[in-house]
Amino acid sequence: MPTAPVIRSDVPGSFAWGVFHERHPKLVQQVLDALPYGPAERTAVERLLVESTTDVLEPLGEDAPDAAQWLEWGADLWGRPWGEAPFLWAESYFYRRLLDAIGYFRPGAWQGIDPFAPFKNAELAGAAVDDELAALDDLDGLPEARRAQALLSSALWGNRADLSFRITAGADGQTASDLVADDSTTFWTQLERVRGGRICVVADNAGRELLPDLVLIDHLLTRGLATQVVLYVKPQPYYVSDATTADVLASVERLHTAAVGGRLWRAMTDGALVVRTHPFFCAPLPFHDMPADLRTEFTGAAMTILKGDLNYRRLVGDRLHPPTTPFTETTGHFPTPVAALRTLKSDVIVGLDAETTTRLDNSETAWRTNGRHAVIQVAAHQ
Repeated sequence: MPTAPVIRSDVPGSFAWGVFHERHPKLVQQVLDALPYGPAERTAVERLLVESTTDVLEPLGEDAPDAAQWLEWGADLWGRPWGEAPFLWAESYFYRRLLDAIGYFRPGAWQGIDPFAPFKNAELAGAAVDDELAALDDLDGLPEARRAQALLSSALWGNRADLSFRITAGADGQTASDLVADDSTTFWTQLERVRGGRICVVADNAGRELLPDLVLIDHLLTRGLATQVVLYVKPQPYYVSDATTADVLASVERLHTAAVGGRLWRAMTDGALVVRTHPFFCAPLPFHDMPADLRTEFTGAAMTILKGDLNYRRLVGDRLHPPTTPFTETTGHFPTPVAALRTLKSDVIVGLDAETTTRLDNSETAWRTNGRHAVIQVAAHQ
C-alpha cells in the first residue's frame, strides 16, 4: 500500500490551513489579553503570527537552549514556507516559537511563566469541577463493571461529558452513538490479563480533563490492575492546555477534598504514581521516531494509555490514512501494548469499519474535526 500523504497546512479551506489562519490569531489575542506582556513581547508574538501565515520558517536564535535540536529537526525545512512543512511539525514549532516570543526561556520577568496558565487555572477553579468532586462520592456505590466503564468514559470525553454525567447516565450514555470505535472490552480484558504490572499514561490536557485521568489512575492502582502508574506530561507549556508537572500538582490539590486526592498524594510519595517528562513530548515528530532512552522507559510496561488528539496523531502518523486502515497496522512500532482514548479533533483517523466510515461521510462534513466523535482503540501486541 502506498504511504498515506502527510498532512500540510498549505491547502486553503483545509482544517490544517484553518488552524494557522483562523485558530492561531484568536489564540494569540487570548494570550495577549490574559497576561500584561510588555511591548517587546507583544511585538514578537504579532510578528510570529505574520511569519507563520505569510513567510518562511526561520530557526531559533543561537542562544535558545534547544537551538541545536531544532536545527536538526528542521534540517530540510528552514527557508521554506510554513505551509510546506508537515502540519504536525509546523504546529509544534509555532508553540515553541510562541514561548520564545513571550520570553519563557530568557532571563527576565517572564522566564518560566506559563502563558496558558490563566486558562488552565480558571477551568480548574470553575463550579463544574465542584460538581465533579461531589460526584466522586457516588463512585463506590456503583457495580464494579459500571464504575470502571464510567471512569474510562469520563477520561475519554474529558470536559464534554463529565464524571457526574457518567455516573448518573444509563449504561450507554447519551454519547454512545458518537463512540465510533470501541475497544473498551479489550482494554479491560488486557489489563486483567497483565494485572499488577506497570502502566504508562501519556497525558493530554490539563484543567478539567486531567481530573478524570487522575481518577482513572487511582482506579487502576486501588483495584490492583497496576502496581505502578507512570504519568508522562509535557516538559513545558505546549498546545494551549497540555499538562505539565505543575498542572498535575494543581489537579491533585484540587482533588484533596475527595478521598481520591489523598490516595493520589500518597501514591506519589510512595512511588506507586510517578510523574515523568522528556523533551521528546514537545518534539514535532511522531512516536515512531522517539529516541532510544524514551523507548527504553516505555519498554516492559503492561500497557501505555495515550490520551487525546495530539498523542493520537503522533502515534499513528499525521497522515491522511484511509479510515479503514487497521489501528494495529499503524501502531506496531510502539514498544508496548497501547490504548488510545481520543476525541476526533483533526483529520487523522484509522481503525474504523467501512460501514461507520460511510455513515459518517454521508451525515457530517466535519466529523473528523468537530470533536463530536471519539474512539477507544487498543493494540495488544508486544
